[in-house]
Amino acid sequence: QWVDGYPKKELLVEDIGREHSYVCLDEDNGIAGTFYFRVGEEPTYLKILEGSWLNDDPYGVIHRIASSGKHKGVAATCISWCLEKCGNIRIDTHRDNKVMQNILQKLGFSYCGIIYLENGAERLAYQYTINPATPDKKINKIGSTFLKEARNTPPKMIQLL
Repeated sequence: QWVDGYPKKELLVEDIGREHSYVCLDEDNGIAGTFYFRVGEEPTYLKILEGSWLNDDPYGVIHRIASSGKHKGVAATCISWCLEKCGNIRIDTHRDNKVMQNILQKLGFSYCGIIYLENGAERLAYQYTINPATPDKKINKIGSTFLKEARNTPPKMIQLL
């Protein structure tokens, strides 16, 4: 879904500097994947068409998930880790990215509508939220992979176990 050199190196450096960039390490400390995660408002999510967000509560945002392609389930594991940090997550993906749409559905995300990026590109918008009426709702995880936060390793790192 990425074209024209996106994401640019400058954007990734900015993500790291703001401590919103994460890498997933495999058991040999090799990079299995990377993603952007932060809790806070996303400007492109302010207007949603053909639907609505599940709520107006504070939320986490996931962007720029990428896998080395050497391991199965990296994207799902990264998203599950984010869900453990914040029970209200919004994410978007390209209409043609069927793999990501499938992962989001399996993890329990709801399709909410269409958003447009700053460059005018259309994206399908999804949200996951823990319902206050059922606070013990379990996060749907794919497979038995889980994450452990690695300590004292800048920038922020997570490790696949």
